[in-house]
Amino acid sequence: MTLPTLSSAQLYLRLLQIAKPWWKMFAASLVFTILVAATEPALPALMKPLLDGSFVERDPLLMKLIPVALVGLFLLRGLFTFGANYATSWLATRVVLELRNRMFAKLVTLPTRDFDNSPAGALIANIAYNVNSVTSAGTNVITVVVRDSFTILGLMGWLFYLNWQLTLITLVMAPAIAITVRYFTLRLRRMYRGAQEAMQDITHVLGETIEAHKVVKIFGGQDYEKRRFFDATNRLRRFDIKQTVASGLNVPLVQLLAAIALALIIYLATMQAAQDKTTVGGFVSFITAMLMLLAPIKRLTGVNEALQRGLAAAEVVFGLLDRPGEKDTGTRTLDRARGEVRYEHVSLRYEADGPLVLDDVNLAIQPGETVALVGKSGSGKTSLVNLLPRFYEPTTGRILIDGIDIAEIKLTDLRAQIALVSQDVVLFNDTVAANIAYGRLGQVSRAELIAAARAAHALEFIEQMPEGFDTLVGENGVKLSGGQRQRIAIARAILKNAPILILDEATSALDTESERHVQAALENLMQGRTTLVIAHRLSTIEGADRIVVMDQGRIIESGTHTNLLAAGGAYARLYRLQFEMGAVSA
Repeated sequence: MTLPTLSSAQLYLRLLQIAKPWWKMFAASLVFTILVAATEPALPALMKPLLDGSFVERDPLLMKLIPVALVGLFLLRGLFTFGANYATSWLATRVVLELRNRMFAKLVTLPTRDFDNSPAGALIANIAYNVNSVTSAGTNVITVVVRDSFTILGLMGWLFYLNWQLTLITLVMAPAIAITVRYFTLRLRRMYRGAQEAMQDITHVLGETIEAHKVVKIFGGQDYEKRRFFDATNRLRRFDIKQTVASGLNVPLVQLLAAIALALIIYLATMQAAQDKTTVGGFVSFITAMLMLLAPIKRLTGVNEALQRGLAAAEVVFGLLDRPGEKDTGTRTLDRARGEVRYEHVSLRYEADGPLVLDDVNLAIQPGETVALVGKSGSGKTSLVNLLPRFYEPTTGRILIDGIDIAEIKLTDLRAQIALVSQDVVLFNDTVAANIAYGRLGQVSRAELIAAARAAHALEFIEQMPEGFDTLVGENGVKLSGGQRQRIAIARAILKNAPILILDEATSALDTESERHVQAALENLMQGRTTLVIAHRLSTIEGADRIVVMDQGRIIESGTHTNLLAAGGAYARLYRLQFEMGAVSA
């Protein structure tokens, strides 16, 4: 989905809205910033009485007061600067925290299609890295702009007070400076947008290589991955160089224009001093103020780089936040389903112009019935079960649970009726207990955990672990064997106690001993539940109440194992082929 591009003003207003709850701290940072700026003209203002009163007129009172005033001035500046820095930093970190939490909250509600279409590396980069740049636009930049703008106004006011004719010359350069800044602003935004996309590519390549490191090693893909990584990092380098060129030319050009104005003013001021039209103190005060203008002008010019980086990051952040979450049109609640499932004329396309993945499927499953889905890869088995928890929406047709269209059931209530155990077990880098009681850790007792683990044939190996249920399993259960991971997943499903169960190749890729334990655990899990089993190994589903054979998104056969074998159709051919292959491998 393409989202509308926001202007710089719209992005900034949205950032300010994020900071609105902490407006008091924001106001404090602005007040302290303005106070710091207000002290800037005081230094050149002190130069005039310092030189004229102390050195020329030799006023004893001024000779004592001026040093004290200088110390007091810098003491105040130090206090105001600390207050401004603290308030700005507090606000910046709070805005980042808020944005990260909002982005993550959006992430967990995105439709499954979004995860299919968005590389994980891009999503990680947005939340982990890009959001940091937003603070440059949201807080740091505005502080610099406010401080230096007030500083320039104050110094210009003092300059007008001292000599308005000379000060007017500085305004001649303003249009040229504005045009220069505008040109580089647009170029920098494009460069930062491209750099962020390059960073997402880097994160994506890193994530894939780390996750698939065994495949990389066994198939000799190191050189290929190094080339991919080099291409991604080199693309980022090129954008960085273009940023450097743009920002590197921006500041010197603006400073050159300011220096031309300064040189002209100094020349005219010396001419006036030679004609006794200004005092020594006035001349030094004027030049000091002029020189002090260079620093805030430089910062205001340089801040454009950080501003464009922040706004480019804000585009990405708000692009994620503006994505629509899962559609939850359901209004009906469902405490506990009986487990009747019915597919009525269900068809599915993943893309509007894509092929039919499911084609007019009709299937009725009774409460407590075990139905196995078999067929070649790509026949639509997984797509069919993925529609039940509404990971995807059917293109046409409807699905009912206990006679209720699942589109009318609240998503949380719908998914509370379903448990899933798949071949690709997902475990979190947490304790055994946290993985079994995932989503309900504070709601279940240790006795319930033990009962679930025992029913899943997992209690024995859990008790042998160093810290039992409190043992960390590592990333995706890397410290456990394949069979142990499966039994932890089964214990999770047993503890959930949902009336509908989906088993997606739950016993494949296991050794004989592990498969025996897992099969026994699954038998405990399936008791009294409506179960949909996706299976490639037909020997594991011979006892199913019904076997449904799928091909090219359609149901072509349905019946018991014995009846389908006797019919001599597609199931019989699949079974015979697997039997022959098993005999050969044996």
